[in-house]
Amino acid sequence: MDVLFQGGVIVTVEGIYEADLLTRGEKIAAIGAGLPAGDARVVDARGLLLLPGAIDAHTHLECVCSGIPTSDDYASGTRAAACGGTTTVIDYLLQEPGELLPATLLKRVPMASAEAAVDFAFHIGVSDLGTPALLGSVADAVAAGVSSFKAYMVYDFGLDDGQLYRLLQETARVGALTTVHAENRGMLDARVNACLARGDTGPWWHYWSRDEAVAAEANRRAIALAKAAQAPLYLVHLTDRDGAAAVTAARDEGLPVFAETCPQYLNFTSDVYREARGQDYVCSPAIKGAASQQALWAALRRGDIQTVATDHCPFTAAQKDYGIRRPDGRAGDFTAIPNGCDGIETMYPFMLTQANLGRITFPRVAAVCAANPARLFGLDDRKGALRPGLDADVVLFDPRATGVVRARDLHGNLDHTIWENTALSGRVTATWLRGQPVFQDGAFTGRRGGGRFLPCKPVAFDGPALA
Repeated sequence: MDVLFQGGVIVTVEGIYEADLLTRGEKIAAIGAGLPAGDARVVDARGLLLLPGAIDAHTHLECVCSGIPTSDDYASGTRAAACGGTTTVIDYLLQEPGELLPATLLKRVPMASAEAAVDFAFHIGVSDLGTPALLGSVADAVAAGVSSFKAYMVYDFGLDDGQLYRLLQETARVGALTTVHAENRGMLDARVNACLARGDTGPWWHYWSRDEAVAAEANRRAIALAKAAQAPLYLVHLTDRDGAAAVTAARDEGLPVFAETCPQYLNFTSDVYREARGQDYVCSPAIKGAASQQALWAALRRGDIQTVATDHCPFTAAQKDYGIRRPDGRAGDFTAIPNGCDGIETMYPFMLTQANLGRITFPRVAAVCAANPARLFGLDDRKGALRPGLDADVVLFDPRATGVVRARDLHGNLDHTIWENTALSGRVTATWLRGQPVFQDGAFTGRRGGGRFLPCKPVAFDGPALA
């Protein structure tokens, strides 16, 4: 089926211009002024912005964290994504001890294929490089369609510096990108133990135990290890002012260092942990102070943060209350609160709201939410832009509309949202995935299992530029 989006305003990384957009089957066929409709279905896009479908490059769907299952599975999470203008998710998997990395991928693809409503790819979190075969399986996973591997510098399954260094070397050799959760494990553990010994158990101490200093040291160390390994590095969920400064310095030095931040770090500050339901905002790394938030916005505007993604990892309100009372009846504390927040449906609307308010430009939103993640993770031959030959993933945005986020209006498996009552300037009115509408007029119109697995092509970066 041909579809002609007529009279809209096209948003690209390079700029904004009025044009029609024609899709043919699953692909964008043409963009230009006055395109003939022929037999195409005509969509009146007058007064609307046309943007590429967003790529949420950091999700945790159908995931078990510390024994606690997330509330969103692949069906509900990707349904919510579609209704927020996101047409591709890149989900994080975690290697089991002793498991070859292609096996980590292959057991998940059928599960997601049966449920996902939007297209999907995967990163693999690495927990075990203890044998030559395990390290060598990085290359095998790249051949199977994974272009990125995650190292945690915290948690019991995290990698030490030597293991991280070897992973960086190997990913650089085989055409992949190492992504890093950067926090100082020793400092964090010492602070948590001190809090519990004092009886400081509320959500505020989650922030205190992993504040700016805990993140900043690890960000600098990860950059140093990547430089020594002569490897590209992608820092996930950057939160802090010093970390942003370290990224800027590395990029100014010509290093292939890239960074992601998340909407929660751009919209909230650590003050949320003092609220009555501070537990709802517990995520790792913790939301930081106002100075860090301002630094993230500045880095985003100047191009030193390349992507915005959600780290979507939602839990029910009852699960968040494990910090008050554990499931077995024992008194809880901040370490028992499952770490994670929602955001998969609100990311693009939030960022487009900021553009509508003048805090960032629309082309910059198209870059950080679509074009840059496509380039970084080997999907730019299919996704990330409005360009003939690419998938017809098109989002319609009405900049004149207003709204307020309500949990009851969202489409995931949620009973609350940290975004409750957030004002929106503009509204996503429709989402098209590969030429088919998956969200229209406030309703999900896609189908469970309508998404496809996207094998990522290998990537290579020898400097900070993405073009």
